[in-house]
Amino acid sequence: MVLLVDKISKLYSKLENHHHHHSEALSASLQAFQSDVSNCLNHLSLNSKPKSEILSLPWILQCFGLLPSIHRAFAKLVVDIDYPISKWEAASVEEYLNYSLSLLELFNSMSASLAYLGQAKLSLTHALSLVENSPSLAVERLKAIQPRSFNKDFKEGEVKEDRKERSCSGEERNIHQALMVMKSIGFWVCGIVLSGLCSDSKPYLEMRKLVCGLVNSSFDGFDSSICEVVMETNCVFKDVKELNDAVACLNAALVNGENSEAAKDLKGKLEVFENLLEGLQKEVDHLFSEVLDGRSKLLDCLRHQKE
Repeated sequence: MVLLVDKISKLYSKLENHHHHHSEALSASLQAFQSDVSNCLNHLSLNSKPKSEILSLPWILQCFGLLPSIHRAFAKLVVDIDYPISKWEAASVEEYLNYSLSLLELFNSMSASLAYLGQAKLSLTHALSLVENSPSLAVERLKAIQPRSFNKDFKEGEVKEDRKERSCSGEERNIHQALMVMKSIGFWVCGIVLSGLCSDSKPYLEMRKLVCGLVNSSFDGFDSSICEVVMETNCVFKDVKELNDAVACLNAALVNGENSEAAKDLKGKLEVFENLLEGLQKEVDHLFSEVLDGRSKLLDCLRHQKE
């Protein structure tokens, strides 16, 4: 009897040690994910000085680059804890699917806003071509880029974070916590990008309400500085403001019969603007394809599990 009790005690001790090491490994993996996220945010924060560069197209491109970086960090976590989607609980799968669907819709809104800015750029390019031979007609056509009305309502149910306590395995808890961070940053980034493209603070401010306090304190501090810039500038892109200023200068020059330098300045700014719009559209298209592909693979996996 004493030998049996001794064997059981040793077995229990081994199981307890295994559980302890497993819990430590899970905790280390989650901390590594959080560290990756912090590094990405710190990198963007360092590139957000001076504040005048925030809400410029080059900065927006860097901000959008957070999305694939955070997605890669999440994928790394899934591999590190050896917990593929096929093992996830239904709530986490649904959460991921809802997130990916919301992202696709937001990317479509970005493309529509980029198309609007592209059309405005074409109109200015056409007006510029009239300067030499028809200056009076050019003055009529040289109009400042107007903000694009953003009519989409963000339904809180689509992006609302689940703050309820969940009774689940350590792996599932890690996935849930990492999903919350990934979703929070994903929607925050999309809100900033859309606000800049539309010159409308609504997308950013609405997304901000949904994610406030869900990442970490350093993120909240960085977000506060972004919010300050948004409120000061009314979310008008630095590049759009510079273009509109160049249009006003050219119009004034044409009225006074002088146009060569002002026309050259506007032409240069339009070329830079076009390249930046194309660069951002390329990144949006690429990430749209990535998210759509990942979502399709997950749905295929779920269908095979049911068969």
